[in-house]
Amino acid sequence: MTTREVEHEITINAPATAVYRLLAEVTEWPRIFPPTIFVDREDGGAHEERIRIWATANGEPKTWTSRRVLDPQGLRITFRQEVPAPPVAAMGGTWIVEPLDGGASRVRLLHDYRAVDDDAHDLLWIERAVDRNSTSELAALKENVERVHAADAQELTFSFTDTVRIEGSAKDAFAFVNEAGRWTERLPHVARVRFAEDTPGLQELEMDTRAKDGSTHTTKSYRVVLGHHRIAYKQVTLPALMTLHTGMWTFEESADGGATAGSQHTVTLNTANIAAVLGPDATVADARAYVHSALSTNSLATLGHAKEYAERNR
Repeated sequence: MTTREVEHEITINAPATAVYRLLAEVTEWPRIFPPTIFVDREDGGAHEERIRIWATANGEPKTWTSRRVLDPQGLRITFRQEVPAPPVAAMGGTWIVEPLDGGASRVRLLHDYRAVDDDAHDLLWIERAVDRNSTSELAALKENVERVHAADAQELTFSFTDTVRIEGSAKDAFAFVNEAGRWTERLPHVARVRFAEDTPGLQELEMDTRAKDGSTHTTKSYRVVLGHHRIAYKQVTLPALMTLHTGMWTFEESADGGATAGSQHTVTLNTANIAAVLGPDATVADARAYVHSALSTNSLATLGHAKEYAERNR
């Protein structure tokens, strides 16, 4: 059986302890690493944990479960996939953060892997996926950490949640949002949908949405269905004012027989395009208000139709 070993590295202008802390906070990875869609921390303690990751590999959505051992003193995190996604037969590795002079650090990302049945074509597929994701992850890690240390990240990243009260069941509201392939017949602001769910619970959604001025724009997202109460997503084609958009649809039954549905958004603004989109005098606060309003308009419209659907089926 062939085992391949590869190493990637990058130098970051931030202290090693800060870089390690960002790597250890695994649920934040969708905000940091472009291929990561969602991460669920299933169990574990301070120094060992079991996590499930949904991410794209060579443009295909995949999911796997890993065991991680965290060593904050040694600034190392080792990981081993417990349930790899074919064609991967085995995958593991180590994050190593090394202090450098001047408050900088070097991050080394080591991988070892095998392919199912030792297939040569699959080994090449894995090699390309590991190289692409490792290069992307390290570049994103560098960008994010250095942005934080430039002290402007908190101003550019923000979260908010829209909710509606439903006199019906959370299960019906969940079904409305989960069945996104039917949104052109159910949502007037959606002009076109391409929906795929080749792996149960892992969805690819591309759609054209009508804006208030009648224009349409295309978005693409990967969605992770978590039971019948949560749908996490990451938008991978973004409008000019955003560099990040992740979120979570939630559906909760109430003790009085009703339900609450919510749409949570996390956004990072793209300051490079504020003037081009909103005018030369526009500020970060203006961009924040504009993006918040646009996203809330669409999510509240969807929640409103989900509410009507659930209440009709009561």
